[in-house]
Amino acid sequence: MGKVVLVTGVARQLGARLVRRIQQDPEVERVIGVDAVGTEHQLGGAEFVRADIRRPAIGRVLAEHGVDTVVHLDVTGTPLGSGGRAAVKETNVIGTMQLLGACQKTPTVRRLVVKSSTNVYGSAPRDPAVFRESTLPKSLPSGGFAKDTTEVEGYVRGFARRRPDVAVCVLRFANILGPCADSPLAEFFSLPVLPTVFGYDPRLQFVHEDDVIDVLRIALHEPRRGTLNSGTFNITGEGVLLLSQCARRLGRPTVPVLLPAVTWIGSALRTVGVTDFSPEQIRLLTHGRVVSTAQMRETLGFEATFTTAETFADFARSRGPGLLPPASLARAVDRMGESLRDAERLGVRAADRTATGTAAGSGAGEGV
Repeated sequence: MGKVVLVTGVARQLGARLVRRIQQDPEVERVIGVDAVGTEHQLGGAEFVRADIRRPAIGRVLAEHGVDTVVHLDVTGTPLGSGGRAAVKETNVIGTMQLLGACQKTPTVRRLVVKSSTNVYGSAPRDPAVFRESTLPKSLPSGGFAKDTTEVEGYVRGFARRRPDVAVCVLRFANILGPCADSPLAEFFSLPVLPTVFGYDPRLQFVHEDDVIDVLRIALHEPRRGTLNSGTFNITGEGVLLLSQCARRLGRPTVPVLLPAVTWIGSALRTVGVTDFSPEQIRLLTHGRVVSTAQMRETLGFEATFTTAETFADFARSRGPGLLPPASLARAVDRMGESLRDAERLGVRAADRTATGTAAGSGAGEGV
C-alpha cells in the first residue's frame, strides 16, 4: 500500500502544484486536496474535499480516507479572494490548532510536514549576522504573519510531544518568489515605486517556488539513507541580495523615507489593499534577515536549484520592465561608479602634490 497524502491550502497555486507533482511519485497511492474555498487550479487525479480546517469536520476527512501523511500548506501571509487579515490569522492559528487536534486523534497519521517561515526569527538591529535553526530571536514578532508562524510552530511542538510516533518536519522558508508567487514581499516588489527606509539597505534571501515543491516532496517521504527529514530546517537559495540591488534589477525607483513615514505609508497601503505592509514587513525591509542552510544541505539532504540571485531574476522577468529599464539603470550606475573612481584618483593625486609641496617647503625652511 502506498502513501495516502492530505494537502491543505490547495486553492493556492503552490498547494495545487504540489498535489499534481506528488501524484507522479510511485510511493503515493492517493492524494486528497483540502481547502475551505473552491479551487481554480487543476489537481490532476487527486480528490478535492471542500473542508474548513478551522472546523472539527477535518477530523472526519482524515479518518474516512485513512490519511497517513499530512502536508500543511495553509499557513500564509496573504488573503485569498475577499478574505481580510482577520480571516488569514484565524486560518493560520485556529486552523492549525484544529488540524493538529484531528491528527492527534487519527491513529493512521505517521508523518506531518508544516510550511513555516524564517520570519519567526524576527528582524532587529542587534540580530546575529546569520540565523541558525537553534537561534532564539532577540524579540518575538509582535503581529502579522510573523506572529502567526511563531504560534503555529508552538502548537506543532506541542503536537510532537503528544504524538512522538509521528515524524514531524517544519520547513522555515525564506521569502518565496517566482513567476506565480503571491507572498507579501512579491506584492511589495510589484509596486511601481518602492518605499525604503532612509539609511538602511537590508540583506535579503529568496527561495524559488520550484525548490519549495522539491523540498516538500523530500519532506513527505521516508528519508534517504544518510539523511533525516524530521526536525526544523531553514530553506532558502544560496547567497544574499541587498534591497537596493533588487530595486535596480526590477528597474523600479526607490523612495527613501524616514521610518515614521514608512509606517504611515504601510498603513495607507493596507487601507487600500495594495499590499500587506505590516510592521514586521517594515522591520524586514529595515534590518533584513539571513539564515544558515547547513542543516538543509547536510541533514535534510536538499540542495536548492536556484540561488537567491537566480530566484529574483526569474521573478523579475515575470513582472515585466519597471519605470527604469534595468540595462539603462545598470549603465548609469556603472558610469556613476567610474566617475566616483576618477574623482577619487584625482583627489589622491592632488593630495600627493600638496603633500610633496609641503614637504619641499619644509625642507627649504630647515636649510635656511
